[in-house]
Amino acid sequence: METSHVNDKYLRPLQDLRISIMDKCNFRCSYCMPADVFGDDYVFMREEELLSFDEIERLVSQFTTLGVKKIRLTGGEPLLRKNVPDLIKRLSQVAGIEDIALTTNGVHLVKQAKALKQAGLMRVNVSLDALSTDIFQEMNGRKVTSVVVLKGIEAALEAGLEVKINMVVKKGVNESEVIKLARYCKERNIQLRFIEFMDVGQTNGWDFSQVVTKKELLEKVATLGPLEELEKDYLGEVATRYRYKGTNAEIGIISSVSDTFCGNCTRARISADGKLYTCLFAEEGYDLRSLIRLGATDSDIKSRITEIWSARTDKYSEERTEETVKNRKKIEMSYIGG
Repeated sequence: METSHVNDKYLRPLQDLRISIMDKCNFRCSYCMPADVFGDDYVFMREEELLSFDEIERLVSQFTTLGVKKIRLTGGEPLLRKNVPDLIKRLSQVAGIEDIALTTNGVHLVKQAKALKQAGLMRVNVSLDALSTDIFQEMNGRKVTSVVVLKGIEAALEAGLEVKINMVVKKGVNESEVIKLARYCKERNIQLRFIEFMDVGQTNGWDFSQVVTKKELLEKVATLGPLEELEKDYLGEVATRYRYKGTNAEIGIISSVSDTFCGNCTRARISADGKLYTCLFAEEGYDLRSLIRLGATDSDIKSRITEIWSARTDKYSEERTEETVKNRKKIEMSYIGG
């Protein structure tokens, strides 16, 4: 396979691709898909609007010729899509792909973890915002208990998958769960990622007063033991990682609000209906599905991706102001994946 690397306007390479394969979700988390907006009458995409597995595989094949090595499948909830192990098996056989991961709320892992691992999945990031039932249900907007997710995590570990837990922290809602979840993960040597509540999309009612900052999170977690900061693992790593001194247990913090983290971002995102986005906080995407369905050649697809990435100038976390938070029409996180 011939690879021709492509850089954006700030010389950031294209290395990581996040693909939303399903816009629906069985949770209604307030920071992503709030129930008052995504109600019972909300119209999700029809099956024919979603990229087919053939189309996803074809796009991935072209992205790898431009330097992409890592794939993450997201949603919505990706495991609501039928036959996800089949897609993972196909993507694992694409030349150039070194890492395939999946972000999930964990509900379907008990039934699917083994098949996902056998198909070639390497890692899962499981969203878990609280251990306490009442707080977890307040965060997920449904009656699902944390026990269901914890069973999914155990199933993933038993299947041999690497597991990370993602916790979005909202002040006054689930910050009391920070130490509980940190202790749970430390005792089991599971990597935990705290995520500052972000101003993604238009519907989550974001306000800075609801943000628990990296500094505050570190102060809380340090009560379990002194922490030492670790070196970055790879170019474009978003989380700042820390290890409890004298152990192998780690935490990470994605501080998208109190820090800037765009300087070496290497991520592209594809929505479930085939639009390419060059930033999590983007206002618009580029329609690759129509390009494919109108008969584009592989060369045409590669050229279009190159054109889009070469023109990329996104630096939202460095340019965020009160005005952009209020007035920028950002795409919903549930539409393009986290």
